[in-house]
Amino acid sequence: MSTLSEPEIAALLTPYLAPPPEILPQLSLYLDLLLKWNARTNLTAIRDPEEIVRRHFGESLFTARHLGPCPTLLDFGSGAGFPGLPIALLRPEIAVTLAESQNKKATFLREAVRTLALQTEIWPTRVEIMPESRQFHTVTLRAVDNMAAAIAAAHPRASNQLAFLTTTPPDLPATFTLQPPIPIPQSQSTVLLRATRTS
Repeated sequence: MSTLSEPEIAALLTPYLAPPPEILPQLSLYLDLLLKWNARTNLTAIRDPEEIVRRHFGESLFTARHLGPCPTLLDFGSGAGFPGLPIALLRPEIAVTLAESQNKKATFLREAVRTLALQTEIWPTRVEIMPESRQFHTVTLRAVDNMAAAIAAAHPRASNQLAFLTTTPPDLPATFTLQPPIPIPQSQSTVLLRATRTS
């Protein structure tokens, strides 16, 4: 059913990382599921399978490779699961939680986690109402609508680092220090920004 074969997916991902062969069947399943759901509900504006693999899978896997040691991760505003689900596939040692308050997207995430046989938790409501005791080593943010509001909600959850896929450096609380940007392969403007907590 897949519009792209596993070797085609692997070739598209090569600029971002050489994908381990064992995750290719899961990436293929994920792509099929995303395309099927996207045909009837708007999960992502990108519809072209090759572009989905490059922009969504590639950038997410690139992020996973650059996170460093990371036991727990919160993907804030996960949408269709990026970057959280590819991170969970590539880095199974990370306990990933996907936070997505839009019901149709949270429903898709549940189906994706079930299809991919992952242990990933879904938080299907706003991060702001998560118990204060819930802390994560890393919080990722990608393509969030209101970055300032997202950072205000995300930074109390991050015990060690915030990771952004963005085109413009965000305004950060004084308790975080921005690391040098890491350019995303095959992108003119998107960079991976990591900010580490200093206090």
